[in-house]
Amino acid sequence: MTLKWIDVQDIAIELADNHPNVDPLTISFPDLREKVMALPDFDDDPERCGEKVLEAIQMTWIEERD
Repeated sequence: MTLKWIDVQDIAIELADNHPNVDPLTISFPDLREKVMALPDFDDDPERCGEKVLEAIQMTWIEERD
């Protein structure tokens, strides 16, 4: 399965699984962007990512963690 920026839920699950020691409440957007792009199944244009996408991923990651 290839992940794209629009796959917010799947990205959040992958981040929660791959980075259990990272607090999504304190991660910066540049760090979050790098972690998403480093996911093994991620394959999308970095230019298609904006602050709203990162915010949605962060919020979903927080929900996944709880």
